[in-house]
Amino acid sequence: MTDTTVGFIGLGNMGGGMSMNIARGGYNMVVHDLNRDTATQLLEYGAEWAESPKELAEVSDVIFTSLPGPAEVEAVATGDEGLMKGIKPGSVWLDLSTSSPTLIRRLAGVFAEKGVTVMDAPVSGGVRGAQHGRLAIMVGGDEKVFEKLRPLLESFGDRVTHTGDIGSGSICKLMHNSVGYGMQMILSECLTLGVKAGVDPEKLVECIRNGSVGRGNLLNVTLPETYFKGIFDPPNFALRLARKDVALALELGREYDVPMAAAGHAYNELTSAINRGWGEMDSRISLLLQEERAGDVEVRFSESEND
Repeated sequence: MTDTTVGFIGLGNMGGGMSMNIARGGYNMVVHDLNRDTATQLLEYGAEWAESPKELAEVSDVIFTSLPGPAEVEAVATGDEGLMKGIKPGSVWLDLSTSSPTLIRRLAGVFAEKGVTVMDAPVSGGVRGAQHGRLAIMVGGDEKVFEKLRPLLESFGDRVTHTGDIGSGSICKLMHNSVGYGMQMILSECLTLGVKAGVDPEKLVECIRNGSVGRGNLLNVTLPETYFKGIFDPPNFALRLARKDVALALELGREYDVPMAAAGHAYNELTSAINRGWGEMDSRISLLLQEERAGDVEVRFSESEND
């Protein structure tokens, strides 16, 4: 049993699993939720109940919040019975919510005036991951405090990353989710077209899983070898060939009357890149177009990260 008292606010689908794993890790716990019934298992396990965020903050060394969004985070932090009313100097508050980086940066400044460290630590892995301690935790804030709290974080997450300054964890989580939902859109297009064109859905999904997409080659192999280094020659797969493949998919979509908006956008990007004279370069060179639109941002890894 550790001497650290951990407060946890928000015991819903995600918070319930995370808080229970913290309790199993041997930490003294104080919990709060709008619905006391969600705390039943934790209270039976030995946690104490707080009637408000203020009351919880008064007795906690480290506080976690797991809430629906920015409005709830701000209310719990600064409301009439909020954390700010009771939190002790030297305490640490980590917000696990998927929320606004701008908000958490502002709140960090306010809480710093009371000698409190604020960190954003959104998670990814879903309800099942929360229940079984298999979560990615993206932590922004003071690195020394992060290292001190690593064992606590690892009590409910198996992939814990310090992402940089306050707010960077939330930025990483928002980018992660946007990638995921964007992938869902293109996947939906391709699955509906494939099935309408006559392929069994299970076989189609199996082929996508077994190919480079399903194996995760894009993030783990292809981009690190090309885009993240800024090296597009010699090509891994030539831009002109990539456009040919997407063009054939769009042709099939027209044949079967299946709209392919996301694939169409990819085709337009590849075509714009070809018009730059890049047709024989690696197809990932087309990503430079978005860098230009973003204001000449460069997404490159350091040499050590490339090794």
